[in-house]
Amino acid sequence: MRLAFAAGLTAALVLGVAGVPIANAADKPTLAFVVNGASDFWKAAEAGVKKAQAELPDYTLELKYPEQSSVAIQQRLMDDLVTAGVKGIMVSAVDPKTSTDGLNKIASQTALFTTDSDAPQTNRVAYIGSSNVDAGKQAAEIAKKAMPDGGKCIGFVGLLGADNAKERIQGMKDGLAGTKIELIDVRGDDIDQTRAKKNVEDALVASPDVTCMVGFYSYNTPRIYEALRDAGKLGQITVVGFDDDPITLGGVKEGTVAATVVQQPFEWAYRGMKLMAAYLGGDKSGIPDNKLIIIPTVIIGKDDVDKYAASLKAMAGN
Repeated sequence: MRLAFAAGLTAALVLGVAGVPIANAADKPTLAFVVNGASDFWKAAEAGVKKAQAELPDYTLELKYPEQSSVAIQQRLMDDLVTAGVKGIMVSAVDPKTSTDGLNKIASQTALFTTDSDAPQTNRVAYIGSSNVDAGKQAAEIAKKAMPDGGKCIGFVGLLGADNAKERIQGMKDGLAGTKIELIDVRGDDIDQTRAKKNVEDALVASPDVTCMVGFYSYNTPRIYEALRDAGKLGQITVVGFDDDPITLGGVKEGTVAATVVQQPFEWAYRGMKLMAAYLGGDKSGIPDNKLIIIPTVIIGKDDVDKYAASLKAMAGN
Protein backbone atom coordinates (compact mmCIF):
# COMPACT_ATOMS: atom_id res chain seq x y z
CA MET A 1 0.00 0.00 0.00
CA ARG A 2 2.69 2.46 0.92
CA LEU A 3 4.67 4.07 -1.88
CA ALA A 4 7.91 3.41 -0.09
CA PHE A 5 7.18 -0.08 1.15
CA ALA A 6 7.31 -2.45 -1.80
CA ALA A 7 9.39 -5.14 -0.10
CA GLY A 8 8.07 -8.66 -0.51
CA LEU A 9 5.38 -9.87 1.86
CA THR A 10 6.73 -13.41 1.62
CA ALA A 11 9.99 -12.42 3.28
CA ALA A 12 8.09 -10.75 6.09
CA LEU A 13 6.04 -13.88 6.66
CA VAL A 14 9.18 -15.95 6.99
CA LEU A 15 11.43 -13.59 8.93
CA GLY A 16 8.99 -11.68 11.09
CA VAL A 17 10.07 -8.28 9.74
CA ALA A 18 12.08 -8.06 6.55
CA GLY A 19 15.57 -6.90 7.43
CA VAL A 20 15.16 -7.30 11.19
CA PRO A 21 17.45 -10.07 12.43
CA ILE A 22 15.98 -12.60 14.83
CA ALA A 23 19.25 -14.33 15.63
CA ASN A 24 20.20 -14.74 19.28
CA ALA A 25 16.53 -14.54 20.20
CA ALA A 26 17.21 -16.84 23.15
CA ASP A 27 19.60 -14.26 24.61
CA LYS A 28 17.23 -11.30 24.45
CA PRO A 29 13.59 -10.71 25.39
CA THR A 30 11.34 -10.73 22.32
CA LEU A 31 8.51 -8.32 21.55
CA ALA A 32 6.01 -9.12 18.78
CA PHE A 33 3.66 -7.00 16.71
CA VAL A 34 0.80 -9.24 15.47
CA VAL A 35 -1.34 -7.89 12.62
CA ASN A 36 -4.88 -8.89 11.62
CA GLY A 37 -4.17 -10.14 8.10
CA ALA A 38 -1.88 -9.95 5.10
CA SER A 39 -2.13 -6.43 3.66
CA ASP A 40 0.40 -3.95 2.31
CA PHE A 41 -1.01 -1.54 4.89
CA TRP A 42 1.34 -3.15 7.40
CA LYS A 43 4.50 -2.37 5.40
CA ALA A 44 4.69 0.93 7.27
CA ALA A 45 4.46 -0.91 10.58
CA GLU A 46 7.34 -3.14 9.44
CA ALA A 47 9.41 0.00 8.92
CA GLY A 48 8.41 1.28 12.35
CA VAL A 49 9.45 -1.98 14.00
CA LYS A 50 12.74 -1.88 12.12
CA LYS A 51 13.45 1.65 13.36
CA ALA A 52 12.58 0.65 16.93
CA GLN A 53 14.87 -2.37 16.65
CA ALA A 54 17.81 -0.09 15.90
CA GLU A 55 17.09 1.79 19.13
CA LEU A 56 16.39 -1.29 21.28
CA PRO A 57 19.48 -3.49 20.82
CA ASP A 58 18.72 -5.43 23.99
CA TYR A 59 15.45 -6.74 22.51
CA THR A 60 14.47 -8.85 19.52
CA LEU A 61 11.51 -7.34 17.68
CA GLU A 62 9.27 -9.24 15.30
CA LEU A 63 6.21 -8.48 13.19
CA LYS A 64 3.96 -11.47 12.55
CA TYR A 65 1.23 -12.09 9.97
CA PRO A 66 -1.40 -14.77 10.68
CA GLU A 67 -1.82 -17.27 7.85
CA GLN A 68 -5.26 -15.81 7.25
CA SER A 69 -7.53 -13.27 8.90
CA SER A 70 -9.20 -15.53 11.43
CA VAL A 71 -9.74 -15.22 15.18
CA ALA A 72 -8.68 -18.83 15.72
CA ILE A 73 -5.55 -18.57 13.60
CA GLN A 74 -4.49 -15.27 15.17
CA GLN A 75 -5.04 -16.74 18.64
CA ARG A 76 -2.96 -19.79 17.76
CA LEU A 77 -0.17 -17.53 16.54
CA MET A 78 -0.19 -15.59 19.82
CA ASP A 79 -0.31 -18.81 21.84
CA ASP A 80 2.75 -20.04 19.93
CA LEU A 81 4.55 -16.76 20.63
CA VAL A 82 3.81 -17.05 24.36
CA THR A 83 5.03 -20.65 24.37
CA ALA A 84 8.23 -19.46 22.69
CA GLY A 85 8.75 -17.01 25.56
CA VAL A 86 7.75 -13.69 23.98
CA LYS A 87 7.63 -11.01 26.68
CA GLY A 88 5.22 -8.58 25.04
CA ILE A 89 2.64 -8.68 22.23
CA MET A 90 0.97 -5.77 20.45
CA VAL A 91 -2.00 -7.00 18.43
CA SER A 92 -4.55 -5.72 15.96
CA ALA A 93 -7.29 -8.16 17.01
CA VAL A 94 -9.35 -9.66 14.19
CA ASP A 95 -12.57 -9.54 16.23
CA PRO A 96 -12.10 -8.18 19.77
CA LYS A 97 -15.73 -8.69 20.75
CA THR A 98 -15.50 -12.47 20.34
CA SER A 99 -11.90 -12.75 21.56
CA THR A 100 -12.11 -11.53 25.15
CA ASP A 101 -11.24 -14.86 26.73
CA GLY A 102 -8.43 -15.57 24.30
CA LEU A 103 -6.91 -12.11 24.66
CA ASN A 104 -7.17 -12.28 28.45
CA LYS A 105 -5.38 -15.61 28.34
CA ILE A 106 -2.51 -13.92 26.49
CA ALA A 107 -2.60 -10.95 28.89
CA SER A 108 -2.21 -13.34 31.83
CA GLN A 109 0.99 -14.75 30.32
CA THR A 110 2.70 -11.75 28.75
CA ALA A 111 2.32 -7.96 28.45
CA LEU A 112 -0.54 -7.39 25.99
CA PHE A 113 -1.05 -4.14 24.11
CA THR A 114 -3.57 -3.43 21.34
CA THR A 115 -3.33 -1.36 18.19
CA ASP A 116 -5.51 -0.48 15.19
CA SER A 117 -8.63 -2.15 16.66
CA ASP A 118 -8.85 -1.91 20.44
CA ALA A 119 -10.17 -4.48 22.90
CA PRO A 120 -10.97 -2.28 25.93
CA GLN A 121 -12.99 -5.02 27.62
CA THR A 122 -9.83 -7.12 28.03
CA ASN A 123 -6.88 -6.88 30.40
CA ARG A 124 -4.64 -5.24 27.80
CA VAL A 125 -2.13 -2.75 29.19
CA ALA A 126 -2.96 0.03 26.72
CA TYR A 127 -4.10 0.83 23.19
CA ILE A 128 -1.92 2.80 20.77
CA GLY A 129 -3.43 3.77 17.43
CA SER A 130 -6.03 5.93 15.74
CA SER A 131 -9.32 7.17 17.05
CA ASN A 132 -11.42 5.29 14.54
CA VAL A 133 -14.51 7.33 15.43
CA ASP A 134 -12.64 10.54 14.58
CA ALA A 135 -11.37 8.96 11.35
CA GLY A 136 -14.94 8.15 10.39
CA LYS A 137 -15.96 11.74 11.08
CA GLN A 138 -13.14 12.91 8.81
CA ALA A 139 -14.47 10.62 6.07
CA ALA A 140 -17.83 12.34 6.51
CA GLU A 141 -16.14 15.73 6.07
CA ILE A 142 -14.67 14.54 2.78
CA ALA A 143 -18.09 13.36 1.58
CA LYS A 144 -19.83 16.59 2.60
CA LYS A 145 -17.29 18.71 0.77
CA ALA A 146 -17.45 16.56 -2.36
CA MET A 147 -21.25 16.13 -2.36
CA PRO A 148 -22.87 19.43 -1.34
CA ASP A 149 -26.19 18.35 -2.87
CA GLY A 150 -26.29 15.05 -0.99
CA GLY A 151 -26.35 11.45 -2.16
CA LYS A 152 -26.27 7.78 -1.20
CA CYS A 153 -23.07 6.02 -0.12
CA ILE A 154 -22.11 2.37 0.15
CA GLY A 155 -19.12 1.40 2.26
CA PHE A 156 -16.71 -1.50 1.91
CA VAL A 157 -14.59 -2.98 4.68
CA GLY A 158 -12.58 -6.06 5.56
CA LEU A 159 -13.85 -7.12 8.98
CA LEU A 160 -17.38 -5.98 9.81
CA GLY A 161 -17.03 -7.28 13.38
CA ALA A 162 -13.77 -5.49 14.21
CA ASP A 163 -13.95 -2.40 16.40
CA ASN A 164 -11.96 -0.32 13.93
CA ALA A 165 -14.59 -1.01 11.25
CA LYS A 166 -17.58 -0.44 13.53
CA GLU A 167 -16.15 2.78 14.92
CA ARG A 168 -15.24 4.23 11.51
CA ILE A 169 -18.70 3.42 10.19
CA GLN A 170 -20.39 4.94 13.25
CA GLY A 171 -18.11 7.98 13.12
CA MET A 172 -19.03 8.57 9.49
CA LYS A 173 -22.74 8.18 10.21
CA ASP A 174 -22.45 10.64 13.09
CA GLY A 175 -20.60 13.08 10.86
CA LEU A 176 -23.29 12.83 8.17
CA ALA A 177 -26.20 13.32 10.59
CA GLY A 178 -28.43 16.15 9.52
CA THR A 179 -27.14 16.23 5.94
CA LYS A 180 -28.57 14.91 2.69
CA ILE A 181 -25.86 12.25 2.50
CA GLU A 182 -26.65 8.76 3.76
CA LEU A 183 -24.46 5.70 4.26
CA ILE A 184 -27.02 3.08 3.24
CA ASP A 185 -24.95 -0.10 3.49
CA VAL A 186 -21.51 -1.49 4.30
CA ARG A 187 -20.25 -4.76 2.81
CA GLY A 188 -17.51 -6.91 4.33
CA ASP A 189 -14.96 -9.12 2.57
CA ASP A 190 -12.93 -10.78 5.37
CA ILE A 191 -9.72 -9.28 3.90
CA ASP A 192 -10.21 -11.16 0.63
CA GLN A 193 -9.00 -8.93 -2.19
CA THR A 194 -10.99 -10.72 -4.90
CA ARG A 195 -14.16 -10.56 -2.86
CA ALA A 196 -13.50 -6.89 -2.07
CA LYS A 197 -13.61 -5.98 -5.77
CA LYS A 198 -16.58 -8.28 -6.40
CA ASN A 199 -18.50 -6.49 -3.63
CA VAL A 200 -18.07 -3.22 -5.51
CA GLU A 201 -19.07 -4.77 -8.83
CA ASP A 202 -22.18 -6.28 -7.24
CA ALA A 203 -23.10 -2.95 -5.64
CA LEU A 204 -22.90 -1.17 -9.00
CA VAL A 205 -25.50 -3.60 -10.35
CA ALA A 206 -27.74 -3.80 -7.29
CA SER A 207 -27.70 -0.09 -6.40
CA PRO A 208 -27.46 1.99 -9.59
CA ASP A 209 -28.59 5.10 -7.70
CA VAL A 210 -25.52 5.11 -5.42
CA THR A 211 -23.42 8.24 -5.89
CA CYS A 212 -20.65 7.60 -3.35
CA MET A 213 -18.42 4.70 -2.29
CA VAL A 214 -16.28 4.54 0.84
CA GLY A 215 -13.27 2.26 1.28
CA PHE A 216 -12.93 1.79 5.06
CA TYR A 217 -9.81 -0.45 4.92
CA SER A 218 -6.56 0.30 3.13
CA TYR A 219 -7.17 -2.02 0.18
CA ASN A 220 -10.88 -1.24 -0.24
CA THR A 221 -10.35 2.09 -2.01
CA PRO A 222 -8.01 0.54 -4.63
CA ARG A 223 -10.59 -2.19 -5.32
CA ILE A 224 -13.30 0.49 -5.64
CA TYR A 225 -11.06 2.38 -8.05
CA GLU A 226 -10.44 -0.71 -10.17
CA ALA A 227 -14.10 -1.74 -10.27
CA LEU A 228 -15.23 1.77 -11.26
CA ARG A 229 -12.49 1.98 -13.89
CA ASP A 230 -13.50 -1.35 -15.38
CA ALA A 231 -17.16 -0.32 -15.41
CA GLY A 232 -16.39 3.03 -17.07
CA LYS A 233 -17.70 4.91 -14.04
CA LEU A 234 -14.47 6.34 -12.67
CA GLY A 235 -15.04 10.02 -11.92
CA GLN A 236 -18.82 9.59 -11.97
CA ILE A 237 -19.12 8.30 -8.39
CA THR A 238 -17.57 10.09 -5.42
CA VAL A 239 -14.91 7.93 -3.74
CA VAL A 240 -13.90 8.49 -0.11
CA GLY A 241 -10.72 6.71 0.88
CA PHE A 242 -8.86 5.46 3.91
CA ASP A 243 -5.09 5.06 4.11
CA ASP A 244 -2.43 5.58 1.48
CA ASP A 245 -2.23 2.76 -1.00
CA PRO A 246 -0.45 4.04 -4.15
CA ILE A 247 -3.65 3.53 -6.15
CA THR A 248 -5.58 5.58 -3.60
CA LEU A 249 -3.02 8.38 -3.61
CA GLY A 250 -2.91 8.29 -7.41
CA GLY A 251 -6.69 8.62 -7.51
CA VAL A 252 -6.59 11.55 -5.09
CA LYS A 253 -3.98 13.28 -7.23
CA GLU A 254 -5.93 12.78 -10.46
CA GLY A 255 -9.22 13.78 -8.81
CA THR A 256 -11.06 10.44 -9.09
CA VAL A 257 -10.80 9.92 -5.31
CA ALA A 258 -12.14 12.91 -3.37
CA ALA A 259 -9.58 12.57 -0.54
CA THR A 260 -8.35 9.93 1.88
CA VAL A 261 -8.06 9.64 5.67
CA VAL A 262 -4.59 8.39 6.55
CA GLN A 263 -3.40 6.68 9.71
CA GLN A 264 0.13 6.30 11.00
CA PRO A 265 0.95 2.58 11.45
CA PHE A 266 4.65 3.45 11.31
CA GLU A 267 4.18 5.44 14.52
CA TRP A 268 1.99 2.74 16.08
CA ALA A 269 4.77 0.20 15.64
CA TYR A 270 7.74 2.45 16.42
CA ARG A 271 6.24 4.07 19.49
CA GLY A 272 4.45 0.89 20.52
CA MET A 273 7.58 -1.22 20.60
CA LYS A 274 9.44 1.40 22.61
CA LEU A 275 6.47 1.71 24.97
CA MET A 276 6.40 -2.05 25.53
CA ALA A 277 10.16 -2.16 26.20
CA ALA A 278 9.88 0.68 28.71
CA TYR A 279 6.91 -0.98 30.41
CA LEU A 280 8.74 -4.29 30.72
CA GLY A 281 11.72 -2.42 32.13
CA GLY A 282 9.55 -1.05 34.92
CA ASP A 283 8.81 2.40 33.45
CA LYS A 284 5.03 2.76 33.29
CA SER A 285 5.03 6.54 32.91
CA GLY A 286 4.05 6.25 29.25
CA ILE A 287 0.73 4.60 30.08
CA PRO A 288 -1.98 7.25 30.54
CA ASP A 289 -4.78 6.80 33.06
CA ASN A 290 -7.31 6.04 30.33
CA LYS A 291 -4.88 3.57 28.71
CA LEU A 292 -5.39 5.21 25.31
CA ILE A 293 -2.56 6.66 23.22
CA ILE A 294 -4.13 8.27 20.16
CA ILE A 295 -2.07 8.91 17.04
CA PRO A 296 -4.05 11.45 14.96
CA THR A 297 -5.41 10.70 11.50
CA VAL A 298 -5.25 13.35 8.77
CA ILE A 299 -7.07 14.07 5.51
CA ILE A 300 -4.92 13.99 2.37
CA GLY A 301 -6.38 15.89 -0.57
CA LYS A 302 -5.15 16.55 -4.08
CA ASP A 303 -2.75 19.32 -3.06
CA ASP A 304 -1.23 17.23 -0.24
CA VAL A 305 -0.24 14.07 -2.11
CA ASP A 306 3.30 14.95 -3.21
CA LYS A 307 4.36 16.24 0.20
CA TYR A 308 2.83 13.23 1.91
CA ALA A 309 4.51 10.77 -0.47
CA ALA A 310 7.85 12.40 0.26
CA SER A 311 7.25 11.98 4.00
CA LEU A 312 6.58 8.26 3.49
CA LYS A 313 9.88 7.84 1.69
CA ALA A 314 11.67 9.70 4.46
CA MET A 315 10.15 7.38 7.11
CA ALA A 316 11.40 4.37 5.16
CA GLY A 317 14.88 5.89 5.00
CA ASN A 318 14.75 6.54 1.24
